[in-house]
Amino acid sequence: MQQEGVGSTREMTSAEFDWKVRRKALMQPLEAPGTNLSARRPEDTFQVKVQGRSLEVKRIEVKRIHSRIPQAPELVFLHEGLGSVSHWKDFPERVAAATGCAVTVYSRYGNGNSDPLTEPRAVAYMHDEALRTLPELLAQLHIENPILLGHSDGASIALIFAGTPAGAHSGPRGLVLLAPHVFVEELSVASIAQAKTSFETTNLPEKLARHHRDPALTFWGWNNIWLHPDFRAWNIEEYLPRITFPILAIQGIEDQYGTMAQVQAIARQSGGPVEILPLADCRHSPQRDQPEAVLAAIAKFVNQIVESK
Repeated sequence: MQQEGVGSTREMTSAEFDWKVRRKALMQPLEAPGTNLSARRPEDTFQVKVQGRSLEVKRIEVKRIHSRIPQAPELVFLHEGLGSVSHWKDFPERVAAATGCAVTVYSRYGNGNSDPLTEPRAVAYMHDEALRTLPELLAQLHIENPILLGHSDGASIALIFAGTPAGAHSGPRGLVLLAPHVFVEELSVASIAQAKTSFETTNLPEKLARHHRDPALTFWGWNNIWLHPDFRAWNIEEYLPRITFPILAIQGIEDQYGTMAQVQAIARQSGGPVEILPLADCRHSPQRDQPEAVLAAIAKFVNQIVESK
C-alpha cells in the first residue's frame, strides 16, 4: 500500500475510532486540583506559532555553555512519540556541556505544553512533521545546518527531513539517532498494544501528566495510529539513499519497541557514513539506560563533524 500523502486529513471510520466520543471522554483532567503545567515550565521555555499551532520550545543558549566551540552546529532534539521538552529531563543540558554546542528542544503538536491534539493522527504524521513543521520552526529560530538528535519517532522524523531532496530546506550536518524506526516490526506493534493495557490499568496516565498538557489525548493520538491496520505499511527506507552526511545510530539490544534490523537497514541503505553503537543492558531509551556511553558517543561524533569542516 502506498504511503499517504503529506498533509493527509484521512479520518478513521467510526468503527475504528470515534474521535469525538473518545476526546470528550478524555478531556477530564488527570492532574490533582491546583496543579498547572504551564506554571511548571522552566523560565527558558517559550511558545512559537508554527503551522498555526503553538509549540513549546526550550533553548540552551550559547552564553550558558562555558566550553562553546566556535562555529559549532546547534543540536536540535526531536523527542519520542510520548516525549516532550520536560521528558528529556537534563539530557539536553548534559549534551550541551559534553559537546560545547547550543541546543534547541521542542514539544511537537499534541505533546508537552504545545497545543493539544484536536484530531486523530494520520499515517503520515511523521512526514508532516519532517516536511512542514520542522523546516518552518528552524527558519523561525534562524537555525541553519543543525545536527538533529532524534529518539524513536523523533529519529524517524530526522531521517525523513534529512532525506528530503536538496533545496527543500537548510540541510543538517549530521544525525544522531536513538532507537530509530524505518519500518514497522511485529515487536513494535505488540509492545504498543501492551502500552495501551498499561495506560488503562496502571498509573501511566499520572506519570504522563507530569510532561503533557493533556496526557490522555497525547497517549491515544500516538497509540491509536501505531495500532491502526493502515500503519503496518509505514516505511521510510526510500529516504535513506539521499542522506550523504554522517549518522550515529544508537540501539539498545533489549529495546522492547525495535530490533537491530532498524539500524542495520539504515547502515545498509544510507548514502553516507553510518556508525552503529549497540548497547547491552539497554531498552528503548539509551539516554536513560546507558547515559554515559551515549554522551561519550555523541561528543565524539559532534567533534568529528566540527573538525571535518
